[in-house]
Formats: sequence, structure tokens, C-alpha cells
Amino acid sequence: MPDAAYQPATLFLGLAPFLRMSIAGTDFTSLAEEMLVKAEHYPDDAELWMNLSTVMMCLKQLKAGLAIQGQALAMQRVFRLPAARQPAKLRLLMLMIPGDLSANMPLDCLLENSDIDLLYYYITPDTPLAWPVPEHDAVLVAISAADESREPLAQLEQALARWPKPVINAPQFIPASERYAASMLLQNVPGLAICPALHIGRTTLQRVADKEIPLSGAMEGYHFPVILRPVGSHGGRGLARIDSLPAVAAYLADVPAEHYFLSRFVDYSGPDGLFRKFRIVLIAGVPYACHMAISSHWMIHYVNAGMYEDEKKRAEEAAFFTHFDAFAQRHRSALAAIYQRTRLDYLGIDCAETQDGDLLVFEIDPAMVVHAMDQEDIFPHKQYHMQKVKDALRELLLIRAAENPISKLL
Repeated sequence: MPDAAYQPATLFLGLAPFLRMSIAGTDFTSLAEEMLVKAEHYPDDAELWMNLSTVMMCLKQLKAGLAIQGQALAMQRVFRLPAARQPAKLRLLMLMIPGDLSANMPLDCLLENSDIDLLYYYITPDTPLAWPVPEHDAVLVAISAADESREPLAQLEQALARWPKPVINAPQFIPASERYAASMLLQNVPGLAICPALHIGRTTLQRVADKEIPLSGAMEGYHFPVILRPVGSHGGRGLARIDSLPAVAAYLADVPAEHYFLSRFVDYSGPDGLFRKFRIVLIAGVPYACHMAISSHWMIHYVNAGMYEDEKKRAEEAAFFTHFDAFAQRHRSALAAIYQRTRLDYLGIDCAETQDGDLLVFEIDPAMVVHAMDQEDIFPHKQYHMQKVKDALRELLLIRAAENPISKLL
């Protein structure tokens, strides 16, 4: 029997508190075990199951996390994350799809202490808005571009065509941020470099590995080194630089998939031999700095770039934030072209600078993780600059919510 003193969880927590613990290095395995015991005692508590799903995925237990998420969504499709500051200024309906942590925009990580209520609405297949829609002031399509989201986004385009409330990040524009689509969309922009992410099948790569055809025969004009990654992968999973023919066979043995992205490798190292990758966001077309990672390796992730351990790297990142206006001005036309071509109100960009000074774009995605959770004693510069991002996002939401979408249709 359940403990009579225990009250079932009624608050949906989102991603932010668990990401904060993860960034701080907190081991919350025991928390997951405790939540699982409580969820078994209260099997009808959908919020608790949904929180547990997020915890499991943060612990890299993807299969279990998705199964638990499915159990929660079988009970309900709407989860409420009330604003920290009440009364709320805005009720934002966030349209989501079931999936892992990369499937949807983690907006709560930027709105932890805001006055905006977040209403998570997980759409259903075929009839995306079949469940009762809660009262709201604006809609945000919070879905990332991926193969599994293509059909839901198309369905939402029809469902939201005459929606009575303003729609932010309209569904018809999101597919342009998919890796291949973005690499085609952003070609031929002065001052912007992006390598086409071309599809290549495993069978073709195997023929290259077996010396049946040269790489240039499989992909005209391409030579080593190249970059390979499985189609549909995120977070650098399966991403590798391939420098020679033997490396192709080794890669295929290590990374099983049917389809891959193949791109040219661009050496974007600086004069000191280090690589620098920037994460910025465009909010209503205005660029804001989110972080800068510095590494001796070309494949950079902030968590493994040594930023937490190296004071000099953090000082350089602080200078990047301080002088970001110069960076934005230097790449003004390239950033403007990204906004004009994608037409997305909110968009994350991972990028660098080429040795010729162009903006080198690796990826664009409205669902990139952006947060202000790094420890202030280690990153004293971040809170001030990330507050600019949070303020700009809030302003975007409030301004767009005040629009009259019906007038645009008349």
C-alpha cells in the first residue's frame, strides 16, 4: 500500500531542474529510483511519469525514458508548467511531439524565473490537435526538424492556417532547419560557408571501402578528409572525420546505419591550432551570444572542451560575450540571410569562423539547448549576457502575443 503521508506529484517539472543538476554534476540516480517507486504506487499520476521520463533520458536511459513517456502520454497530452512569477503575463501553448530530449525546444531552460505560463501540448498522429486545447495567448511550434516530425509539421500547417491566436515558429518554416535542407538553403550567401550535408547509403560506402569505386565516384568532386554521421543523429553521435580509405571500413563497422550524411571537412582552427565553436540564437532576427567552446579537437562539445577546467578558455569566452557586437557586425549579412531564408522567429545556430573570415555554419535548429545554468563562481560573465537572451525571448513572446493574426488573413 502507498505511504499515506505521501502526496502524488501534481507539478510537471519540465527539463530545467534536471538539466541544472546534470550541469552541476549531481548524481540523481537515487532520485530516479525514488520517483520510480512512487510512480509504481501512483500509476495514474501522469505528471510524475512524465518527470520520470525526463530523468531517465537525462541519465541516458533512452529506451526506458521513451517507454515511460508513452505511458504518461496515454493518460494525458497536456502538461502545465506555471510561471515562477504570478500572475502570469502570458499563457504560451507549446506544441510538441513525443520523442527524446532533442525532439522539442527546451524553452523552460530560458524561462525558469519568468512570468510566462508554459502549456506543453503533445500532438497526436493524424489529428494533431484532437485533445481539448487549453486557453492560451499565443502558440509556439516547439518541434525540431527531423524525419519523424515532417508529417506532424505538415498536419500542423493545415491546422494552424487560420488559428485565432498568433503562431510563433510557424510549422511550414521548421523543416528548413533540417540538416540537409539547411545546408542547401544557405548556399550562395556572401560571407557564409556551409558544407552540403549529402545523403549516402551504407551500400555505397561499403563499395568505397571495398575499393569497388573511389570516393569521388560515389560523390562527385569529394576527396578525403570528409565528415560522416548517421542520418537522424544528434549531439555528435556517430560523427567522425574520415581521412583515408581504411577509415571508411572501420567507421561502417563501428556505426551501423542504413543512411549517412557526408560533408567536406573544413579546417577552422585558429593560428594557435585551437578550434572555436560558437552557439548563438536569432530572436526576431537579432543575434545573441550563448556560449563559446575552445578545443584542440575539431569536434567540439561544450561539456568536453575543457571550459570548466581552463581559466584562460573561460576568459576568452568572456571576451567573446563582451565584444559580441563586433562579431555580429562582422557577420551581419550572413546572419540576416539566415533569418530571411528560414523565416523562423527563434533559431539556434552552431557556427565558427573560417580561416578566411567567413561564418562557418555547422547546424541550425530551433530546439538547441540554450540555458543560463552554469555556476556563477566559475562563469561570472554568463549571467549578465544570458539575461539579454532571456529578456529578448520574453519580449518576442509578448510582442507576438499582442498581434492580431486574423487581420493578416483578411
